[in-house]
Amino acid sequence: MTDRFFALSIAGGRGERLRPLTDNRPKPMVEINGKPIIGYQVDWMRAQGVTDVVFLTGYMGGMIQDYFGNGSEYGITAHYSVEETPLGRGGAIKQGLSQVPESASTILVANGDVITNQPLGPITELHEKSGAMGTMMLVPYPSQYGVVESDEQNVVTQFIEKGSLPFWINAGVYLFDRKIEQILPDVGDHETSTFQDLAGEGRLSAFHSEMAWTSIEGPKDLSDITNQINDGRLVLAGN
Repeated sequence: MTDRFFALSIAGGRGERLRPLTDNRPKPMVEINGKPIIGYQVDWMRAQGVTDVVFLTGYMGGMIQDYFGNGSEYGITAHYSVEETPLGRGGAIKQGLSQVPESASTILVANGDVITNQPLGPITELHEKSGAMGTMMLVPYPSQYGVVESDEQNVVTQFIEKGSLPFWINAGVYLFDRKIEQILPDVGDHETSTFQDLAGEGRLSAFHSEMAWTSIEGPKDLSDITNQINDGRLVLAGN
């Protein structure tokens, strides 16, 4: 066993919907209050006990390596797995796992555009109890519209700004058994291949989180989370 805790950050995205901000940088390097998205994620990982982060890079990945270097300034040991040709997220994870010791039993994996303050402890507890090959964090499906509630007399009773729909979505945060490497695709997406197989075999667990979470998909997400941080409504590790 090793006392090092490894995480993989899927950081190869181009971020087309964030252009022109991503014309000269990879999506995870887009800044919020002068700090890149992935910087917030690394702060969260370190706060959860992560010692080593493998950055899975592609588009303009050199900027990520220039920013973190060996990781010592950020309290981690940084490693880099570079896609020479597009591998898809599943292929990128498989390639990145080659830098993780076989003795590491559980690996944290997260999309590089995800920011959350969810403690990892409860997810780890579920993962270990379930004996699953993988555990995925789920979050409520946010409504893109404000919700209006009314009573039986058709009187409007409440307005809910951007409420949640009664569904759960993949948060892009996972705990994987190290052995998952064997069943990940060399090229392709783990969600449409490996996850489908594991779900069919009952070896994929779900952790339902209602903590703060966002995936930075476009300018509005960037603006919303900036306002939440600045207003003090969102407290993040290292902030």
